[in-house]
Amino acid sequence: MSAPSSPARGRPARLNQARTVQTALDLLNESGLDALTMRRLADAMGVQAGALYRYFATKQDLLTAMAEHMLGGVADATGPAEDGDWSEATARLARALRTALLAHRDGARVYAGTHSTGPNTLGFADGLIGVLRAAGFSDGEAARVLYAVSHFTVGHTLEEQAALRTEDGGPANAEVLHEAVVEAGRYPHLAATLPVLTSTDFTAHFEFGLRLLLDGLRAVRR
Repeated sequence: MSAPSSPARGRPARLNQARTVQTALDLLNESGLDALTMRRLADAMGVQAGALYRYFATKQDLLTAMAEHMLGGVADATGPAEDGDWSEATARLARALRTALLAHRDGARVYAGTHSTGPNTLGFADGLIGVLRAAGFSDGEAARVLYAVSHFTVGHTLEEQAALRTEDGGPANAEVLHEAVVEAGRYPHLAATLPVLTSTDFTAHFEFGLRLLLDGLRAVRR
């Protein structure tokens, strides 16, 4: 019996799970989540759409694999700070998660709807909980802090990417809010804080919120 055929040496197989995920991420970065369909992905890979279901039973399964891939390297930020400050180590992991999601167009939208149990996601979660348990948080507190930090980071990045998504050539929310407040003339407190409210310095916004979260956690720990 003859051996089964295989791709020529040095040439990747037309379809495999890793290449499918990478191609999907390339399409995501090119056109955004709304334009990513199984049919378009199949066309980009030169296969029939049905072939994709060999690896991913649903589009949601594909998105979960994409989310897992996005978090590659995030767990590397795990580890106590040099002075043993658990809050610094926690902040480092939160920043690493945000950076990973920002690296892909609509990255937060993809990640928010998934529940990956792959090594990248679990490594991040285990690393953060480990930092907290070593600092004296109870198991229950550590688990809830994981949710709080993750939800804050993903939620902030979701809003950040939505604000920067261009429908008409510019950040969607800033100009609309500015015009509404200024023209109405009835919201003096909003008018006074418009420079910050309409700022696109999202790193500053993120760091402020993260600092508030960590300050609250210090109170819990005490």
